[in-house]
Amino acid sequence: MSLQQIQQLTATDMAAVNRHIFSQLNSDVALINQLGIYIVNSGGKRLRPLLAVLAARALGYQGEQHLSIAAIIEFIHTSTLLHDDVVDESTLRRGKQTANAVFGNQASVLVGDFLYSRSFQMMVELNNMRIMHILADATNIIAEGEVLQLMNINDPDTTEQSYMQVIYCKTAKLFEAATQLAAVIAEQPEAIVESMQRYGMHLGTAFQLIDDVLDYQADASELGKNIGDDLAEGKPTLPLIYALKHGTAEQQSLIKAAITDGNGLTHLDAIMAALNETKAFEYTRKIAEQEAENARQALVNIPESEYKDALLALADIAVSRNH
Repeated sequence: MSLQQIQQLTATDMAAVNRHIFSQLNSDVALINQLGIYIVNSGGKRLRPLLAVLAARALGYQGEQHLSIAAIIEFIHTSTLLHDDVVDESTLRRGKQTANAVFGNQASVLVGDFLYSRSFQMMVELNNMRIMHILADATNIIAEGEVLQLMNINDPDTTEQSYMQVIYCKTAKLFEAATQLAAVIAEQPEAIVESMQRYGMHLGTAFQLIDDVLDYQADASELGKNIGDDLAEGKPTLPLIYALKHGTAEQQSLIKAAITDGNGLTHLDAIMAALNETKAFEYTRKIAEQEAENARQALVNIPESEYKDALLALADIAVSRNH
């Protein structure tokens, strides 16, 4: 099943999610409306809300709370993007100028805060303490991940274990919350809730690891951001961590200096050669494929349906995509 087929399968639900998102963006403050609409309209796969919708339907859910869950998840994700781009001083995302490049850092941070707080208002409306608990924990863990990543920047001694923890906090946790919450609102047995939770966690991890590879290998116009952004910011992602461990002394020295000084783009060709020669990309893809298989295995006790097929297909798409 292709991504286009998955989008067709969920078109009605996702249209309702988008209407809910825009209705909740409404504010008496004009700048909030302008910046919020700019970031929400700036493309993106809407993968996290899509997961919430697919997981709910795969479990036979027939209500409407999945629409609110999907919108809340997207608001949390969008707020983290606004804050991330300020911290990283990014200028390009999804092929467009970042909100901070257009509206300024102060507006981006404050509107990110608005989206966070609006998401909690939406949670309260669901009147379900377990939903509140899962989302509050997820939001806190995401924030911890941001701080962990900040601590790792310009640190060539970052371990693979430490980096995988950053991935879990920053990316996988929100995937996990999306699919776990679908099982909660569908009032599934705890074993199914845990299965959906594991699926989201492993899928999110696979997705981020492939992002790490694409930061070096994708076409900039397809990726929607500048190639080598992670390297330019001194972020020790898994390909660099692996090459540091397995490269020659000269390669190790070059990569360490690039991470420490954040000047990697001036030596991009040599660093790319080191990543290729050490098979760092192959290693990262191998780990991503293992995570995708773990995601598929988590669904073994989920009833057969076209929605389950879509969830399985997303595990394949996560590791085979080129942007």
